Amino acid sequence: MLDNLEPGWLWMIGGVLLLIAEIIAPGFFLLFIGAAALATGAFALLFDLGAASQLALFALYSLIAVMVGRRFYANAAVDSSDPLLNDRSARMVGKVVTVVEPIDAQGGRVRVGDSEWSARGGPASAGDKVRITGVDGNCLTVEAERILPPA
Repeated sequence: MLDNLEPGWLWMIGGVLLLIAEIIAPGFFLLFIGAAALATGAFALLFDLGAASQLALFALYSLIAVMVGRRFYANAAVDSSDPLLNDRSARMVGKVVTVVEPIDAQGGRVRVGDSEWSARGGPASAGDKVRITGVDGNCLTVEAERILPPA
């Protein structure tokens, strides 16, 4: 059945299938490849091109479509009400935690929620409260929590 179709129509069908795939599994990439396939199909229907010319044209259209889409997508940044949502370590900065093992400039451990993290800074003894001031890889930087004396 597909043997007697012109190559331009095959490109058009492929482009429509890619656009449908983008709707089913959105990733914002198949849209541009589908548009390139549609443009290649339209060009192949208008001008009788060989297979090599069609593939070269598809590669060129794909490159152009991705570059245009990339520029559009880069300018469509979304402001988030919680910019640190997926950055667990950055979300911990400012929290007060409990020292599990004594902390000095070389290391120690603190309890954050239900887990323990390596920490540097201090100095602090086991049981002291410290404030997380930064993150260096998987090691927290801490300083002693300043508590005002009772009035």
